[in-house]
Amino acid sequence: MSRTTGRLALITGGTSGIGLAAARLLGEQGHTVFLGARNAENVARTVKQLREDGIEADGAELDVRDDASVHAFVQAAVDRHGSVDVLVNNAGRSGGGVTADIATELWHDVIDTNLNSVFRMTREVLNTGRMRHKSRGRIINIASTAGKQGVVLGAPYSASKHGVVGFTKALGNELAPTGITVNAVCPGYVETPMAQRVRQGYAEAYNATEDAILEKFQSKIPLGRYSTPEEVAGLVGYLASDTAASITSQALNVCGGLGNF
Repeated sequence: MSRTTGRLALITGGTSGIGLAAARLLGEQGHTVFLGARNAENVARTVKQLREDGIEADGAELDVRDDASVHAFVQAAVDRHGSVDVLVNNAGRSGGGVTADIATELWHDVIDTNLNSVFRMTREVLNTGRMRHKSRGRIINIASTAGKQGVVLGAPYSASKHGVVGFTKALGNELAPTGITVNAVCPGYVETPMAQRVRQGYAEAYNATEDAILEKFQSKIPLGRYSTPEEVAGLVGYLASDTAASITSQALNVCGGLGNF
């Protein structure tokens, strides 16, 4: 059973991968975790499992691309559990291809899901979530090493994550006097359901097998392997802690040495 701190953590995309690992760790650290994802059944199932594991968990359906959905989600969290202490902007999607062939709809959806959502959720948490009325707060944005360097056949994704890093640094400096910190966690290759979809896409683009793509990707990582969601969540948990109070406006890698910048 986790020790309850009375602090509320919102996690978008919290039913799988990095989001779920972050929810579990923050819950184990004593936060009440409030999960959001587009599939209400997945949210209910995940909340049930976390509660069975002794974590104070709740959640609601959420489409981070929609202003009304974002407002309803944050309002529900506040109505049930009080003001927000931690926001983990994790929801995202992959997307790319030969840039000259990318559909306008794909470009806009990647930017909306990965970047505009971070602004929407953050603004809502600062206002409806009442974070800016507190003397402490943590905003943690899941970016990517692709937000620091260009990714071949990944222009929409890379552009969106560069935007997340820029937003993080600007907002971190803006909010520093308030006691609210803003940081980005930048995973490299992490073994998640999205990572599998990415490998499938590259396999099709290069007319190769998924195993060959996996081997190619692993060869670029100095540690020789993908990171785990739990390893990424470990940094999220640290940034949410009191000890990390002087860390803000940073974009920190969890990537096995893939990016040393």
